[in-house]
Amino acid sequence: MKDSIIVKLEGLYEKFKQLESILSKPEIICDQKKAQKLSQEYLKLSNLVHCFLDWKNINQEIKSLKSLLNDSEMFNIVLEELNILNKKHIILENKLKSMLIPEDPEDKKSCFIEIRAATGGNEAAIFAGDLFRMYGRYAENCNWNIDILSCHEGEQGGFKQIIIKINGLGVCGRLKFESGGHRVQRVPKTESQGRIHTSTCTVAVIPEVPQTNKVIINPSDLKIDTFRSSGAGGQHVNTTDSAIRITHIPTGTVVECQDERSQHKNKAKALSILSARILANEKSKQQKENSFIRRNLLGTGDRSDRNRTYNFPQNRITDHRINLTLYCLDDVLNGNLNLLIEPITQEYHADLLSNYE
Repeated sequence: MKDSIIVKLEGLYEKFKQLESILSKPEIICDQKKAQKLSQEYLKLSNLVHCFLDWKNINQEIKSLKSLLNDSEMFNIVLEELNILNKKHIILENKLKSMLIPEDPEDKKSCFIEIRAATGGNEAAIFAGDLFRMYGRYAENCNWNIDILSCHEGEQGGFKQIIIKINGLGVCGRLKFESGGHRVQRVPKTESQGRIHTSTCTVAVIPEVPQTNKVIINPSDLKIDTFRSSGAGGQHVNTTDSAIRITHIPTGTVVECQDERSQHKNKAKALSILSARILANEKSKQQKENSFIRRNLLGTGDRSDRNRTYNFPQNRITDHRINLTLYCLDDVLNGNLNLLIEPITQEYHADLLSNYE
């Protein structure tokens, strides 16, 4: 473990002891509000400190045992014991590192995913459909629910744009690294000469905003239009002005929703997406100003971000942010996204821990 992390842990241990001392004082015991606040902080540090003390004890045992390796009679016994302690040591070290990573409250939330065809015309729209199915299959594997909020179908299949909501515990934490540019390299169905084309889509992952934290939007800042739904959806959906388009004038943010038959329900969904999008943009600006993360692994959903390349002829997928290349594109598109999510999550956590250097 890095010295910088040990220094951080020692500091937290000292803080824990100070809290223990403060909580025993009569004036704190009498002040219930203050005692409750300090107790919560104490309990939060408790697991971390006990894990750290166990790690230190094992560390000391390992050092003591190593001094006995020179004894030929004890060598085999000591070596066996060292192997056991080293395994425990690694487990505790990894546990400590995970405990030090600051918890992001948004990780537990559901989220909206907006997939847009960028460059490549019909082929980009077809690929947007592939990405939608990939996220759908991953959601099924995780027992999450999907709602389609809005979609504009491509002329030859797929989607020019589709907005979905994925509901479940921990959705945002797993999918937050999907934001950004996704590039596909393959021979389009429309290509008669077998040439490989490159097309792109953008994906934006936006955390759902709880009702209590919703952005206060001035109604006078909104331009609301109604129109008929497009694409498949049933006779009633396509013959009434139930679809809603809301433009937030100060930011220029536009949201459409046409999934429901009811205009009121579409408006409620559109306002929910709008609130989430405005809050996400504000948070993104703050992160750019205050972020200590050395590499921007969390994409913005802009075209300029280049997350991945999906190369069909070679069955290859590359995540450019962490220089990871895998030859299992079929598996990933069938919903085995953990092959990519796990490595980038580890890199992200490593960057967070580097703050202690």
